[in-house]
Amino acid sequence: MNNDVLAPIDFSDHPLYQVRHAQKTVESPAGELTILRDVSFDVKAGEALAIVGSSGSGKSTLLHILGTLDRATGGSVLFEGRDLSALTPQEAAQFRNRELGFVFQFHHLLPEFTTVENVAMQAIIAGMPRREALERAAEALERVGLAERLNHHVTTLSGGERQRAAIARATLLCPKVLLADEPTGNLDEKTGARVADVLKKLNRDMGMTLVIVTHNRELADNMDRSLELRSGELYAQDSF
Repeated sequence: MNNDVLAPIDFSDHPLYQVRHAQKTVESPAGELTILRDVSFDVKAGEALAIVGSSGSGKSTLLHILGTLDRATGGSVLFEGRDLSALTPQEAAQFRNRELGFVFQFHHLLPEFTTVENVAMQAIIAGMPRREALERAAEALERVGLAERLNHHVTTLSGGERQRAAIARATLLCPKVLLADEPTGNLDEKTGARVADVLKKLNRDMGMTLVIVTHNRELADNMDRSLELRSGELYAQDSF
Protein backbone atom coordinates (compact mmCIF):
# COMPACT_ATOMS: atom_id res chain seq x y z
CA MET A 1 0.00 0.00 0.00
CA ASN A 2 1.32 3.44 -0.89
CA ASN A 3 0.16 5.66 1.97
CA ASP A 4 3.36 7.69 2.42
CA VAL A 5 1.72 11.06 1.81
CA LEU A 6 -1.66 10.35 3.36
CA ALA A 7 -2.68 11.68 6.75
CA PRO A 8 -3.41 8.92 9.27
CA ILE A 9 -7.07 7.97 9.60
CA ASP A 10 -8.62 7.34 12.99
CA PHE A 11 -10.82 4.31 12.33
CA SER A 12 -13.66 3.60 14.71
CA ASP A 13 -13.23 0.70 17.13
CA HIS A 14 -16.60 -0.63 16.02
CA PRO A 15 -17.10 -1.80 12.42
CA LEU A 16 -19.49 0.10 10.20
CA TYR A 17 -20.20 -3.05 8.19
CA GLN A 18 -20.00 -6.58 9.53
CA VAL A 19 -20.30 -9.26 6.87
CA ARG A 20 -20.52 -12.79 8.24
CA HIS A 21 -20.49 -15.94 6.07
CA ALA A 22 -22.44 -14.22 3.30
CA GLN A 23 -23.68 -16.42 0.47
CA LYS A 24 -25.31 -15.56 -2.81
CA THR A 25 -26.83 -18.21 -5.04
CA VAL A 26 -29.10 -17.84 -8.05
CA GLU A 27 -30.99 -20.30 -10.21
CA SER A 28 -29.68 -20.78 -13.74
CA PRO A 29 -30.68 -23.11 -16.60
CA ALA A 30 -27.82 -25.37 -15.50
CA GLY A 31 -28.99 -25.41 -11.88
CA GLU A 32 -28.03 -23.44 -8.80
CA LEU A 33 -25.13 -21.05 -9.35
CA THR A 34 -23.01 -19.84 -6.43
CA ILE A 35 -21.83 -16.23 -6.85
CA LEU A 36 -20.55 -15.61 -3.29
CA ARG A 37 -19.37 -18.33 -0.95
CA ASP A 38 -18.89 -17.87 2.84
CA VAL A 39 -17.65 -14.24 2.63
CA SER A 40 -16.69 -12.58 5.95
CA PHE A 41 -15.07 -9.19 6.57
CA ASP A 42 -15.51 -5.87 8.38
CA VAL A 43 -15.43 -2.31 7.09
CA LYS A 44 -14.50 0.30 9.65
CA ALA A 45 -15.84 3.86 9.64
CA GLY A 46 -13.51 6.13 7.70
CA GLU A 47 -11.71 3.29 5.95
CA ALA A 48 -10.89 3.15 2.25
CA LEU A 49 -11.29 -0.48 1.20
CA ALA A 50 -10.75 -2.03 -2.23
CA ILE A 51 -12.25 -5.36 -3.22
CA VAL A 52 -10.29 -6.66 -6.18
CA GLY A 53 -11.40 -9.32 -8.62
CA SER A 54 -11.61 -10.23 -12.27
CA SER A 55 -14.83 -10.12 -14.27
CA GLY A 56 -17.27 -12.68 -12.90
CA SER A 57 -15.61 -12.95 -9.49
CA GLY A 58 -18.71 -11.68 -7.67
CA LYS A 59 -17.37 -8.30 -6.64
CA SER A 60 -20.22 -6.22 -8.12
CA THR A 61 -22.76 -8.54 -6.50
CA LEU A 62 -21.03 -8.05 -3.16
CA LEU A 63 -21.09 -4.25 -3.57
CA HIS A 64 -24.79 -4.37 -4.45
CA ILE A 65 -25.47 -6.37 -1.29
CA LEU A 66 -23.60 -3.77 0.79
CA GLY A 67 -25.77 -1.13 -0.88
CA THR A 68 -29.08 -3.03 -0.42
CA LEU A 69 -29.51 -3.21 -4.20
CA ASP A 70 -29.39 -6.99 -3.77
CA ARG A 71 -29.67 -9.42 -0.85
CA ALA A 72 -27.49 -12.25 0.32
CA THR A 73 -29.17 -15.66 0.30
CA GLY A 74 -27.26 -16.78 3.40
CA GLY A 75 -25.20 -15.35 6.25
CA SER A 76 -25.65 -11.80 7.51
CA VAL A 77 -24.72 -8.25 6.54
CA LEU A 78 -24.95 -5.69 9.35
CA PHE A 79 -24.60 -1.90 9.10
CA GLU A 80 -24.01 -0.25 12.47
CA GLY A 81 -25.41 -3.46 13.96
CA ARG A 82 -28.58 -3.37 11.84
CA ASP A 83 -29.38 -6.41 9.70
CA LEU A 84 -29.77 -5.12 6.15
CA SER A 85 -31.63 -8.25 5.03
CA ALA A 86 -34.42 -7.42 7.48
CA LEU A 87 -35.20 -4.06 5.82
CA THR A 88 -38.40 -3.68 3.86
CA PRO A 89 -38.02 -2.29 0.31
CA GLN A 90 -39.11 1.13 1.58
CA GLU A 91 -36.67 0.99 4.51
CA ALA A 92 -33.89 -0.10 2.16
CA ALA A 93 -34.61 2.86 -0.13
CA GLN A 94 -34.53 5.25 2.83
CA PHE A 95 -31.28 3.68 4.02
CA ARG A 96 -29.67 4.18 0.60
CA ASN A 97 -30.83 7.78 0.36
CA ARG A 98 -29.69 8.64 3.87
CA GLU A 99 -26.47 6.69 4.34
CA LEU A 100 -25.00 5.80 0.94
CA GLY A 101 -23.64 7.31 -2.24
CA PHE A 102 -23.08 5.27 -5.41
CA VAL A 103 -20.61 5.67 -8.25
CA PHE A 104 -20.76 3.26 -11.17
CA GLN A 105 -18.57 2.60 -14.19
CA PHE A 106 -21.01 4.58 -16.34
CA HIS A 107 -21.76 8.05 -15.02
CA HIS A 108 -25.50 8.17 -15.95
CA LEU A 109 -25.55 11.96 -16.26
CA LEU A 110 -28.46 13.58 -18.12
CA PRO A 111 -27.22 15.28 -21.32
CA GLU A 112 -29.95 17.93 -21.43
CA PHE A 113 -28.80 19.52 -18.14
CA THR A 114 -25.71 21.41 -17.05
CA THR A 115 -23.12 19.86 -14.80
CA VAL A 116 -24.32 21.67 -11.68
CA GLU A 117 -27.97 20.80 -12.46
CA ASN A 118 -27.06 17.13 -12.80
CA VAL A 119 -25.32 17.13 -9.44
CA ALA A 120 -28.15 19.03 -7.73
CA MET A 121 -30.89 16.79 -9.14
CA GLN A 122 -30.87 14.24 -6.31
CA ALA A 123 -31.25 16.91 -3.64
CA ILE A 124 -34.02 18.69 -5.56
CA ILE A 125 -35.94 15.42 -5.95
CA ALA A 126 -35.48 14.83 -2.21
CA GLY A 127 -37.23 18.16 -1.53
CA MET A 128 -34.32 20.54 -0.98
CA PRO A 129 -35.02 24.08 -2.26
CA ARG A 130 -33.53 24.49 -5.74
CA ARG A 131 -31.28 27.39 -4.79
CA GLU A 132 -29.78 25.53 -1.83
CA ALA A 133 -29.35 22.38 -3.91
CA LEU A 134 -27.49 24.28 -6.63
CA GLU A 135 -25.25 25.96 -4.05
CA ARG A 136 -24.38 22.61 -2.48
CA ALA A 137 -23.83 21.12 -5.93
CA ALA A 138 -21.38 23.91 -6.75
CA GLU A 139 -19.49 23.16 -3.54
CA ALA A 140 -19.43 19.43 -4.35
CA LEU A 141 -18.09 20.14 -7.84
CA GLU A 142 -15.40 22.39 -6.41
CA ARG A 143 -14.29 19.52 -4.14
CA VAL A 144 -13.70 17.32 -7.19
CA GLY A 145 -11.92 20.03 -9.18
CA LEU A 146 -14.74 21.07 -11.52
CA ALA A 147 -15.46 24.59 -10.28
CA GLU A 148 -14.89 25.98 -13.78
CA ARG A 149 -17.32 23.56 -15.41
CA LEU A 150 -20.50 24.23 -13.40
CA ASN A 151 -22.60 25.64 -16.22
CA HIS A 152 -21.25 23.48 -19.02
CA HIS A 153 -23.53 20.82 -20.45
CA VAL A 154 -22.22 17.38 -19.59
CA THR A 155 -21.89 16.53 -23.31
CA THR A 156 -18.94 18.96 -23.40
CA LEU A 157 -17.10 17.27 -20.51
CA SER A 158 -14.34 14.72 -20.96
CA GLY A 159 -14.81 11.18 -19.67
CA GLY A 160 -12.82 11.88 -16.54
CA GLU A 161 -14.72 15.10 -15.89
CA ARG A 162 -18.04 13.27 -16.24
CA GLN A 163 -16.93 10.66 -13.73
CA ARG A 164 -15.82 13.36 -11.28
CA ALA A 165 -19.23 15.02 -11.73
CA ALA A 166 -20.85 11.67 -10.91
CA ILE A 167 -18.71 11.49 -7.77
CA ALA A 168 -19.81 15.01 -6.81
CA ARG A 169 -23.45 13.94 -7.27
CA ALA A 170 -22.93 10.83 -5.14
CA THR A 171 -21.36 12.81 -2.30
CA LEU A 172 -23.66 15.85 -2.44
CA LEU A 173 -25.63 14.87 0.67
CA CYS A 174 -22.50 13.77 2.58
CA PRO A 175 -23.32 10.06 2.91
CA LYS A 176 -21.51 7.92 5.45
CA VAL A 177 -20.39 5.48 2.76
CA LEU A 178 -19.43 5.87 -0.88
CA LEU A 179 -19.75 2.61 -2.84
CA ALA A 180 -17.92 2.65 -6.17
CA ASP A 181 -18.17 -0.06 -8.85
CA GLU A 182 -15.23 0.07 -11.30
CA PRO A 183 -15.07 3.89 -11.12
CA THR A 184 -12.03 4.03 -13.43
CA GLY A 185 -13.07 1.17 -15.71
CA ASN A 186 -13.79 3.36 -18.77
CA LEU A 187 -10.85 5.76 -18.29
CA ASP A 188 -7.27 5.83 -19.51
CA GLU A 189 -4.50 5.35 -16.96
CA LYS A 190 -3.77 9.05 -16.36
CA THR A 191 -7.42 10.06 -16.09
CA GLY A 192 -8.17 7.07 -13.89
CA ALA A 193 -5.36 8.04 -11.52
CA ARG A 194 -6.88 11.50 -11.15
CA VAL A 195 -10.29 10.04 -10.34
CA ALA A 196 -8.62 7.75 -7.78
CA ASP A 197 -6.97 10.79 -6.18
CA VAL A 198 -10.35 12.53 -5.94
CA LEU A 199 -11.92 9.50 -4.25
CA LYS A 200 -9.12 9.18 -1.72
CA LYS A 201 -9.20 12.93 -0.99
CA LEU A 202 -12.94 12.76 -0.24
CA ASN A 203 -12.30 9.79 2.04
CA ARG A 204 -9.56 11.66 3.86
CA ASP A 205 -11.04 15.17 4.02
CA MET A 206 -14.69 14.27 4.64
CA GLY A 207 -14.15 11.12 6.72
CA MET A 208 -16.37 9.28 4.24
CA THR A 209 -16.02 5.50 4.25
CA LEU A 210 -15.03 4.28 0.80
CA VAL A 211 -15.61 0.80 -0.63
CA ILE A 212 -14.43 0.24 -4.19
CA VAL A 213 -14.71 -2.90 -6.29
CA THR A 214 -12.24 -2.99 -9.16
CA HIS A 215 -9.99 -5.10 -11.32
CA ASN A 216 -7.45 -2.23 -11.28
CA ARG A 217 -4.72 -3.14 -8.81
CA GLU A 218 -3.11 0.31 -9.01
CA LEU A 219 -6.38 1.81 -7.83
CA ALA A 220 -6.57 -0.79 -5.07
CA ASP A 221 -3.03 0.05 -3.96
CA ASN A 222 -4.17 3.62 -3.26
CA MET A 223 -6.66 2.40 -0.67
CA ASP A 224 -5.93 1.63 2.98
CA ARG A 225 -6.60 -2.07 2.55
CA SER A 226 -7.59 -4.50 -0.17
CA LEU A 227 -9.30 -7.89 -0.30
CA GLU A 228 -9.55 -10.20 -3.29
CA LEU A 229 -12.49 -12.17 -4.61
CA ARG A 230 -11.79 -15.27 -6.69
CA SER A 231 -14.80 -17.18 -8.00
CA GLY A 232 -16.93 -15.90 -5.14
CA GLU A 233 -14.44 -16.64 -2.35
CA LEU A 234 -12.69 -13.88 -0.42
CA TYR A 235 -8.95 -14.02 0.20
CA ALA A 236 -6.85 -12.05 2.69
CA GLN A 237 -10.07 -11.87 4.66
CA ASP A 238 -10.56 -11.39 8.38
CA SER A 239 -10.99 -14.58 10.38
CA PHE A 240 -14.12 -15.17 12.48
